[in-house]
Amino acid sequence: MPSSTPRVSVVMPVRDTELYLDDAMTSLTRQFDDPHDLEVVVVDDGSGDATPDIAESYADRLPNLTVLRNREPVGAATARNQGLAGSNGRYITYLDGDDWYAPHHLRDVTDAIEAFGVPILRHDHVTVQDGQRRVVRAMEPVREQVLDPRESILPTDRPTMVDYPYGWAGVYDRAIADDGLLTFSDGMRTATDRAWVWRLHLQGTGYVVTNHSGVCYRRGVTTSLTQIYDERRLDFTRAFAEIHGILDEDRESDRFLPKLARTVLAIVDHHLGFAEHMPAELLAELNRRSAELIRTFPAETVRVQLEQSGSRRWVTLRDVLPPELAPSPEMLAAELAVSAPA
Repeated sequence: MPSSTPRVSVVMPVRDTELYLDDAMTSLTRQFDDPHDLEVVVVDDGSGDATPDIAESYADRLPNLTVLRNREPVGAATARNQGLAGSNGRYITYLDGDDWYAPHHLRDVTDAIEAFGVPILRHDHVTVQDGQRRVVRAMEPVREQVLDPRESILPTDRPTMVDYPYGWAGVYDRAIADDGLLTFSDGMRTATDRAWVWRLHLQGTGYVVTNHSGVCYRRGVTTSLTQIYDERRLDFTRAFAEIHGILDEDRESDRFLPKLARTVLAIVDHHLGFAEHMPAELLAELNRRSAELIRTFPAETVRVQLEQSGSRRWVTLRDVLPPELAPSPEMLAAELAVSAPA
Protein backbone atom coordinates (compact mmCIF):
# COMPACT_ATOMS: atom_id res chain seq x y z
CA MET A 1 0.00 0.00 0.00
CA PRO A 2 1.44 3.41 -0.91
CA SER A 3 2.93 5.39 1.93
CA SER A 4 0.63 8.29 1.00
CA THR A 5 -2.41 6.29 2.11
CA PRO A 6 -3.68 7.69 5.42
CA ARG A 7 -3.60 5.31 8.36
CA VAL A 8 -7.20 6.09 9.31
CA SER A 9 -10.16 7.88 7.78
CA VAL A 10 -12.76 9.59 9.95
CA VAL A 11 -16.18 9.85 8.32
CA MET A 12 -18.25 12.68 9.79
CA PRO A 13 -21.90 13.21 8.83
CA VAL A 14 -22.92 16.65 10.09
CA ARG A 15 -25.95 18.89 9.95
CA ASP A 16 -26.48 22.23 11.71
CA THR A 17 -23.69 21.65 14.23
CA GLU A 18 -22.06 25.09 14.08
CA LEU A 19 -22.20 25.43 17.89
CA TYR A 20 -20.10 22.30 18.42
CA LEU A 21 -18.13 21.55 15.29
CA ASP A 22 -15.03 23.52 16.28
CA ASP A 23 -14.55 21.13 19.22
CA ALA A 24 -14.70 18.11 16.92
CA MET A 25 -12.43 19.59 14.26
CA THR A 26 -9.87 20.89 16.73
CA SER A 27 -9.69 17.47 18.37
CA LEU A 28 -8.93 15.94 14.98
CA THR A 29 -5.82 18.11 14.66
CA ARG A 30 -4.44 16.46 17.82
CA GLN A 31 -4.56 12.82 16.78
CA PHE A 32 -1.27 12.13 14.98
CA ASP A 33 2.17 13.70 15.04
CA ASP A 34 2.10 13.52 11.25
CA PRO A 35 -1.24 15.02 10.10
CA HIS A 36 -0.99 13.06 6.85
CA ASP A 37 -1.73 9.88 8.83
CA LEU A 38 -5.31 11.13 9.15
CA GLU A 39 -8.00 11.64 6.53
CA VAL A 40 -11.22 13.45 7.44
CA VAL A 41 -14.29 13.22 5.22
CA VAL A 42 -17.03 15.59 6.39
CA VAL A 43 -20.43 15.09 4.77
CA ASP A 44 -22.60 18.14 5.32
CA ASP A 45 -26.15 16.87 5.11
CA GLY A 46 -28.05 19.95 4.05
CA SER A 47 -27.08 22.30 6.88
CA GLY A 48 -28.81 25.66 7.08
CA ASP A 49 -26.07 27.23 9.19
CA ALA A 50 -22.30 27.74 8.94
CA THR A 51 -21.44 24.06 9.53
CA PRO A 52 -19.77 23.34 6.14
CA ASP A 53 -17.82 26.62 6.22
CA ILE A 54 -16.48 25.82 9.69
CA ALA A 55 -15.37 22.40 8.49
CA GLU A 56 -13.61 23.83 5.42
CA SER A 57 -11.78 26.39 7.57
CA TYR A 58 -9.63 23.53 8.94
CA ALA A 59 -8.15 22.64 5.54
CA ASP A 60 -4.77 24.15 6.43
CA ARG A 61 -4.54 22.07 9.63
CA LEU A 62 -5.97 18.84 8.21
CA PRO A 63 -4.25 18.29 4.85
CA ASN A 64 -6.39 15.25 3.99
CA LEU A 65 -9.72 17.02 4.60
CA THR A 66 -12.64 16.65 2.21
CA VAL A 67 -16.00 18.37 2.72
CA LEU A 68 -18.88 16.94 0.72
CA ARG A 69 -22.16 18.86 0.58
CA ASN A 70 -25.69 17.57 0.16
CA ARG A 71 -28.06 20.32 -0.92
CA GLU A 72 -30.94 18.41 0.66
CA PRO A 73 -30.68 16.13 3.71
CA VAL A 74 -30.39 12.42 2.95
CA GLY A 75 -30.10 11.18 6.55
CA ALA A 76 -27.15 10.20 8.72
CA ALA A 77 -26.92 6.65 7.38
CA THR A 78 -26.69 7.66 3.73
CA ALA A 79 -24.29 10.49 4.61
CA ARG A 80 -22.00 7.97 6.32
CA ASN A 81 -22.09 5.78 3.23
CA GLN A 82 -21.18 8.76 1.07
CA GLY A 83 -18.25 9.55 3.34
CA LEU A 84 -17.06 5.94 3.31
CA ALA A 85 -17.16 5.90 -0.49
CA GLY A 86 -15.08 9.09 -0.58
CA SER A 87 -12.42 7.89 1.88
CA ASN A 88 -9.06 6.20 1.31
CA GLY A 89 -7.62 5.33 4.72
CA ARG A 90 -6.35 1.91 5.75
CA TYR A 91 -8.74 1.96 8.71
CA ILE A 92 -12.15 3.57 9.07
CA THR A 93 -14.08 5.12 11.92
CA TYR A 94 -17.00 7.51 12.35
CA LEU A 95 -17.52 10.68 14.38
CA ASP A 96 -20.57 12.88 14.91
CA GLY A 97 -20.19 16.62 14.58
CA ASP A 98 -21.11 17.38 18.18
CA ASP A 99 -18.62 14.89 19.70
CA TRP A 100 -14.82 15.00 19.93
CA TYR A 101 -11.67 12.99 20.61
CA ALA A 102 -9.15 13.05 23.43
CA PRO A 103 -5.63 13.80 22.14
CA HIS A 104 -3.99 10.87 20.29
CA HIS A 105 -7.06 8.65 20.65
CA LEU A 106 -6.99 7.67 16.97
CA ARG A 107 -3.25 6.99 17.06
CA ASP A 108 -3.70 4.72 20.08
CA VAL A 109 -6.62 2.67 18.73
CA THR A 110 -4.98 2.34 15.32
CA ASP A 111 -1.82 1.06 16.99
CA ALA A 112 -3.97 -1.41 18.94
CA ILE A 113 -5.92 -2.83 15.99
CA GLU A 114 -2.65 -3.33 14.11
CA ALA A 115 -1.05 -5.03 17.12
CA PHE A 116 -3.96 -7.46 17.56
CA GLY A 117 -4.21 -8.15 13.82
CA VAL A 118 -8.03 -8.14 13.79
CA PRO A 119 -10.43 -6.35 11.43
CA ILE A 120 -12.62 -4.91 14.20
CA LEU A 121 -11.72 -3.06 17.38
CA ARG A 122 -14.38 -1.69 19.72
CA HIS A 123 -13.87 0.33 22.86
CA ASP A 124 -15.43 2.34 25.68
CA HIS A 125 -16.45 6.01 25.51
CA VAL A 126 -17.14 9.01 27.75
CA THR A 127 -20.49 10.79 27.97
CA VAL A 128 -20.42 14.51 28.68
CA GLN A 129 -23.48 16.37 29.94
CA ASP A 130 -23.76 19.57 31.97
CA GLY A 131 -20.05 19.50 32.64
CA GLN A 132 -20.13 15.97 34.05
CA ARG A 133 -18.16 13.14 32.48
CA ARG A 134 -18.87 9.43 32.82
CA VAL A 135 -17.05 6.46 31.31
CA VAL A 136 -19.43 4.03 29.59
CA ARG A 137 -18.01 0.55 29.26
CA ALA A 138 -18.65 -1.59 26.21
CA MET A 139 -20.66 -4.62 27.31
CA GLU A 140 -17.99 -7.24 26.66
CA PRO A 141 -16.15 -8.06 29.92
CA VAL A 142 -13.26 -9.88 28.19
CA ARG A 143 -10.70 -7.27 27.22
CA GLU A 144 -7.50 -7.25 25.17
CA GLN A 145 -8.16 -10.73 23.72
CA VAL A 146 -9.19 -11.76 20.22
CA LEU A 147 -12.83 -12.91 20.32
CA ASP A 148 -15.49 -14.34 18.03
CA PRO A 149 -18.01 -11.50 17.48
CA ARG A 150 -20.94 -13.95 17.44
CA GLU A 151 -20.18 -15.04 20.99
CA SER A 152 -20.64 -11.45 22.18
CA ILE A 153 -24.30 -11.34 21.12
CA LEU A 154 -25.55 -13.45 24.02
CA PRO A 155 -26.69 -13.95 26.76
CA THR A 156 -30.25 -12.86 26.18
CA ASP A 157 -30.98 -11.59 29.67
CA ARG A 158 -28.28 -8.92 30.01
CA PRO A 159 -26.84 -6.13 27.84
CA THR A 160 -24.25 -7.33 25.33
CA MET A 161 -22.28 -5.86 22.46
CA VAL A 162 -25.31 -5.68 20.15
CA ASP A 163 -26.78 -3.35 22.78
CA TYR A 164 -23.77 -1.06 22.30
CA PRO A 165 -24.70 0.22 18.82
CA TYR A 166 -22.16 2.98 18.33
CA GLY A 167 -20.22 2.96 15.08
CA TRP A 168 -17.96 5.68 16.47
CA ALA A 169 -16.89 3.47 19.41
CA GLY A 170 -14.39 1.53 17.36
CA VAL A 171 -12.05 1.39 14.40
CA TYR A 172 -12.37 -0.99 11.46
CA ASP A 173 -10.20 -2.48 8.73
CA ARG A 174 -11.28 -1.15 5.36
CA ALA A 175 -11.21 -4.71 4.00
CA ILE A 176 -14.50 -5.55 5.72
CA ALA A 177 -16.23 -2.89 3.64
CA ASP A 178 -16.18 -5.44 0.82
CA ASP A 179 -18.49 -7.60 2.97
CA GLY A 180 -20.88 -4.70 3.57
CA LEU A 181 -19.89 -4.40 7.24
CA LEU A 182 -19.03 -0.70 7.13
CA THR A 183 -22.16 0.58 5.44
CA PHE A 184 -25.50 1.62 6.90
CA SER A 185 -29.10 1.29 5.75
CA ASP A 186 -29.78 4.10 3.29
CA GLY A 187 -32.34 6.65 4.38
CA MET A 188 -32.19 5.88 8.09
CA ARG A 189 -32.29 9.03 10.23
CA THR A 190 -32.31 7.45 13.68
CA ALA A 191 -31.33 3.99 14.96
CA THR A 192 -28.71 4.07 12.20
CA ASP A 193 -26.33 1.73 14.05
CA ARG A 194 -28.80 -0.96 15.14
CA ALA A 195 -28.79 -3.19 12.05
CA TRP A 196 -25.12 -2.38 11.50
CA VAL A 197 -24.03 -3.70 14.90
CA TRP A 198 -25.96 -6.96 14.50
CA ARG A 199 -24.48 -7.54 11.05
CA LEU A 200 -21.01 -6.73 12.40
CA HIS A 201 -21.31 -9.34 15.14
CA LEU A 202 -23.07 -11.99 13.06
CA GLN A 203 -20.84 -11.75 10.00
CA GLY A 204 -17.54 -10.37 11.30
CA THR A 205 -14.54 -12.55 12.06
CA GLY A 206 -12.14 -11.87 14.93
CA TYR A 207 -12.47 -8.72 17.00
CA VAL A 208 -11.10 -7.20 20.17
CA VAL A 209 -12.50 -4.90 22.87
CA THR A 210 -10.04 -2.50 24.48
CA ASN A 211 -10.16 -0.08 27.39
CA HIS A 212 -9.67 3.02 25.26
CA SER A 213 -12.24 5.70 26.06
CA GLY A 214 -11.11 8.66 23.98
CA VAL A 215 -14.42 9.43 22.26
CA CYS A 216 -16.35 12.13 24.10
CA TYR A 217 -20.07 11.83 23.38
CA ARG A 218 -22.02 15.02 24.03
CA ARG A 219 -25.46 14.35 25.53
CA GLY A 220 -28.43 16.69 25.84
CA VAL A 221 -27.89 18.49 22.52
CA THR A 222 -31.24 20.06 21.64
CA THR A 223 -30.77 19.53 17.89
CA SER A 224 -30.02 15.82 18.33
CA LEU A 225 -32.60 13.52 16.80
CA THR A 226 -32.84 11.77 20.17
CA GLN A 227 -34.43 14.99 21.46
CA ILE A 228 -36.93 15.39 18.62
CA TYR A 229 -40.46 13.99 18.63
CA ASP A 230 -41.52 13.39 15.08
CA GLU A 231 -41.74 10.52 12.61
CA ARG A 232 -37.96 10.18 12.44
CA ARG A 233 -38.00 8.58 15.90
CA LEU A 234 -39.82 5.59 14.46
CA ASP A 235 -36.97 4.46 12.21
CA PHE A 236 -36.07 1.94 14.92
CA THR A 237 -38.95 -0.25 13.74
CA ARG A 238 -37.42 -0.43 10.27
CA ALA A 239 -34.00 -1.17 11.79
CA PHE A 240 -35.26 -4.12 13.83
CA ALA A 241 -37.29 -5.47 10.92
CA GLU A 242 -34.06 -5.45 8.93
CA ILE A 243 -32.21 -7.30 11.71
CA HIS A 244 -35.02 -9.88 11.77
CA GLY A 245 -34.46 -10.42 8.06
CA ILE A 246 -30.73 -10.87 8.58
CA LEU A 247 -31.38 -13.42 11.31
CA ASP A 248 -33.86 -15.33 9.16
CA GLU A 249 -30.95 -16.19 6.85
CA ASP A 250 -28.46 -16.96 9.63
CA ARG A 251 -27.42 -20.53 10.40
CA GLU A 252 -28.10 -19.94 14.11
CA SER A 253 -31.30 -17.97 13.82
CA ASP A 254 -33.05 -19.92 16.59
CA ARG A 255 -30.17 -19.27 18.94
CA PHE A 256 -30.23 -15.49 18.56
CA LEU A 257 -33.94 -14.78 17.96
CA PRO A 258 -34.85 -14.58 21.69
CA LYS A 259 -32.16 -11.92 22.16
CA LEU A 260 -33.59 -9.88 19.32
CA ALA A 261 -37.14 -10.26 20.66
CA ARG A 262 -36.09 -9.11 24.12
CA THR A 263 -34.27 -6.11 22.64
CA VAL A 264 -37.29 -5.13 20.56
CA LEU A 265 -39.55 -5.26 23.62
CA ALA A 266 -37.10 -3.13 25.60
CA ILE A 267 -36.75 -0.52 22.85
CA VAL A 268 -40.51 -0.26 22.30
CA ASP A 269 -40.90 0.12 26.07
CA HIS A 270 -38.29 2.90 25.98
CA HIS A 271 -40.09 4.83 23.24
CA LEU A 272 -43.47 4.46 24.91
CA GLY A 273 -41.89 6.11 27.94
CA PHE A 274 -41.91 9.37 25.95
CA ALA A 275 -45.57 9.05 24.95
CA GLU A 276 -46.58 12.21 26.79
CA HIS A 277 -44.25 14.27 24.57
CA MET A 278 -45.61 12.85 21.31
CA PRO A 279 -48.40 14.24 19.17
CA ALA A 280 -51.38 11.88 19.12
CA GLU A 281 -50.75 10.96 15.49
CA LEU A 282 -47.13 10.02 16.20
CA LEU A 283 -48.08 7.90 19.21
CA ALA A 284 -50.71 6.08 17.16
CA GLU A 285 -48.13 5.35 14.47
CA LEU A 286 -45.62 4.20 17.09
CA ASN A 287 -48.19 1.77 18.44
CA ARG A 288 -49.10 0.51 14.97
CA ARG A 289 -45.52 -0.07 13.84
CA SER A 290 -44.49 -1.59 17.18
CA ALA A 291 -47.41 -4.03 17.14
CA GLU A 292 -46.57 -5.02 13.58
CA LEU A 293 -42.93 -5.62 14.52
CA ILE A 294 -43.74 -7.68 17.61
CA ARG A 295 -46.11 -9.89 15.60
CA THR A 296 -43.16 -11.01 13.44
CA PHE A 297 -41.83 -13.04 16.40
CA PRO A 298 -43.28 -16.36 17.56
CA ALA A 299 -45.82 -15.64 20.31
CA GLU A 300 -44.15 -18.09 22.67
CA THR A 301 -40.78 -16.37 22.23
CA VAL A 302 -42.35 -13.04 23.13
CA ARG A 303 -44.20 -14.56 26.08
CA VAL A 304 -41.02 -16.00 27.56
CA GLN A 305 -39.20 -12.67 27.27
CA LEU A 306 -42.11 -10.81 28.85
CA GLU A 307 -42.20 -13.26 31.75
CA GLN A 308 -38.48 -12.81 32.32
CA SER A 309 -38.63 -9.02 32.01
CA GLY A 310 -41.34 -8.53 34.62
CA SER A 311 -44.93 -7.41 34.87
CA ARG A 312 -44.20 -3.68 34.51
CA ARG A 313 -42.95 -4.09 30.93
CA TRP A 314 -45.79 -6.48 30.12
CA VAL A 315 -48.35 -3.89 31.22
CA THR A 316 -46.56 -1.00 29.52
CA LEU A 317 -46.65 -2.88 26.22
CA ARG A 318 -50.27 -3.98 26.54
CA ASP A 319 -51.50 -1.83 23.62
CA VAL A 320 -48.94 -3.24 21.15
CA LEU A 321 -49.13 -6.93 22.06
CA PRO A 322 -51.25 -9.44 20.15
CA PRO A 323 -54.48 -10.40 21.99
CA GLU A 324 -53.13 -13.78 23.09
CA LEU A 325 -50.32 -12.02 24.97
CA ALA A 326 -52.40 -9.41 26.75
CA PRO A 327 -51.52 -9.08 30.47
CA SER A 328 -53.96 -10.73 32.82
CA PRO A 329 -56.53 -8.51 34.61
CA GLU A 330 -54.80 -9.28 37.91
CA MET A 331 -51.41 -8.23 36.56
CA LEU A 332 -52.88 -5.08 35.02
CA ALA A 333 -54.66 -4.09 38.23
CA ALA A 334 -51.56 -4.67 40.36
CA GLU A 335 -49.27 -2.64 38.12
CA LEU A 336 -51.72 0.21 37.72
CA ALA A 337 -52.16 0.32 41.49
CA VAL A 338 -48.38 0.60 41.95
CA SER A 339 -48.12 3.44 39.41
CA ALA A 340 -51.16 5.37 40.70
CA PRO A 341 -50.29 8.70 42.39
CA ALA A 342 -50.41 8.62 46.18
